[in-house]
Amino acid sequence: MDQNILMPLIIIAVIVIALAILFTFVPVALWISALAAGVKISIFTLIGMRLRRVVPNRVINPLIKAHKAGMNVKTNQLESHYLAGGNVDRVVNALIAAQRANIDLLFERAAAIDLAGRDVLEAVQMSVNPKVIETPFIAGIAMDGIEVKALARITVRANIDRLVGGAGEETIIARVGEGVVSTIGSSNAHTEVLENPDMISQTVLSKGLDSGTAFEILSIDIADVDIGKNIGAILQTDQAEADKNIAQAKAEERRAMAVAQEQEMLARVQEMRAKVVEAEADVPQALAEALRSGKMGVMDYMNYQNIDADTDMRDSIGKLSNDNKDDDQNK
Repeated sequence: MDQNILMPLIIIAVIVIALAILFTFVPVALWISALAAGVKISIFTLIGMRLRRVVPNRVINPLIKAHKAGMNVKTNQLESHYLAGGNVDRVVNALIAAQRANIDLLFERAAAIDLAGRDVLEAVQMSVNPKVIETPFIAGIAMDGIEVKALARITVRANIDRLVGGAGEETIIARVGEGVVSTIGSSNAHTEVLENPDMISQTVLSKGLDSGTAFEILSIDIADVDIGKNIGAILQTDQAEADKNIAQAKAEERRAMAVAQEQEMLARVQEMRAKVVEAEADVPQALAEALRSGKMGVMDYMNYQNIDADTDMRDSIGKLSNDNKDDDQNK
């Protein structure tokens, strides 16, 4: 191929490659859009963003939006917030919403709120349009022992100044629940709560429950009040059942002690009977010794035998009489 034809082709190829690299690495279209929107930014700034691993459209598009809204936001502010891991577009949207609602919100505070993990745009919207938080049924016990369940609706507005470091919705719900329980518990009767449910909201609202939170409580409304169990009666029933069980246990203990004592007495009786039998076993030996030594004559021994036989006869007659009486009573 002729060298005069080859060189222009090589030059054209080099130019095409250079333009491809240029348009790939340098966001020329984004630069043109910024200039058309009136945002003065150099092409070298966009190249620097590429070198700093910043996605240019994540910074330039919010910058154009802020410029059109008449806000004085610098490129370095948006870029530093992006590098810190923040959501630049959400922060700019929050600033625009705050400006339209006449809320004094600086970029530094909005960026801090966003980096703290809170939705700064939602916070601004909540400042304009308060949010209603509904609690679950909160149960309290009045002084008469009746359980009262209350459902509360809390109207809150975001406090921009306390969003960083302020407690969230869970704390609001917990504090309101504590106030409802204490208010119901201080009522003399459950009928007082039923007759005047706004007593709960007035008492709870006066305690300043939004202290240290990211919200400002506007109102606390009791939406529903229900009657639960008679806790006082249940506790008294349980106490009576416990007292009965204790009394039964003590009675069983006394019965067991009586049975043990009875068994002990029976054992002692058997022991004494054994001693009697042992003593009676010595009688024949004593009689034999008395006869052998001459201290007792034959007639004395015969009289002893007669008396013993007479005693046995009397015992037999007495046992027979007792058996006849028992038979007559059974009949």
